[in-house]
Amino acid sequence: MDREHRDANRNMWDERVKIHVESDLYDVPGFLAGRNTLRDFEHGEIGPVEGRSLLHLQCHFGLDSLSWSRAGAIVTGIDFSEPAILAARDLAAQAGIDARFECCDVHDAAATLDRRFEIVYTGLGAICWLPDLDAWARQVVRLLEPGGRFYMPEFHPFTDVFHDRHLEVVESYFDDGEAFRDETPGTYADRDASTRHDLNFTWTHPVSTVISTLVRAGLVLESFHEHDFTLFQRFDSLQRGSEGDIHRFPGDHPRLPLMYSILMRSPERPSRGSGPGSATPG
Repeated sequence: MDREHRDANRNMWDERVKIHVESDLYDVPGFLAGRNTLRDFEHGEIGPVEGRSLLHLQCHFGLDSLSWSRAGAIVTGIDFSEPAILAARDLAAQAGIDARFECCDVHDAAATLDRRFEIVYTGLGAICWLPDLDAWARQVVRLLEPGGRFYMPEFHPFTDVFHDRHLEVVESYFDDGEAFRDETPGTYADRDASTRHDLNFTWTHPVSTVISTLVRAGLVLESFHEHDFTLFQRFDSLQRGSEGDIHRFPGDHPRLPLMYSILMRSPERPSRGSGPGSATPG
């Protein structure tokens, strides 16, 4: 990512941390009262985490990280936004949860942390902010212990081809690495919020590219699932079900992929040149 893209995105995220912490969408009071922000399918797919070291990449202000900690994981979260990391540390203190948060770019994570983890996790809406998945995947490999697992739930990029509110195709699924420039004020957590740093850049990564990149970096695919639900009102025709924030099309509507999840593992022995200090940094 070049400096223009990184600086614009960091300024945008820095400004929105306070808005998100105070928003109804993130519901921090509910979390402090015991709410778990992770979805049932995530727990089911990743398996038991109790007593296992878990690194959360691009953790924002840490709600999912701290939810993994409540499930028993020994958690470290990283994000390139200093206000986000400060908010995560404050939230951990308020909740009485022992978790570590470090401010660093995901591309520098292996060198900054200088350790490996049993689980590396990246949450929803994360990789669209990264133009170079090869560099990202190399970091994931360097951060995993031999035999460790990488888990990623993500919004399906297929939905990016449609209009923001309805199922009219307006964009290409394949963007050939082109950055999408946006200057929409406010934020998804509060559309009416007053903001100054609105310029940001995102990239669409087809699912085939994501999986191929991780395999090429040295990981082994264990499972891949596509899901016919998402976690917000992505399209006008979606309906919220009884399972909290799960949204689906009505029963008589054709089912479409709205999210996906990938579980991969690192080989028991690191591939040649994949250890800290020997692989090409991302």
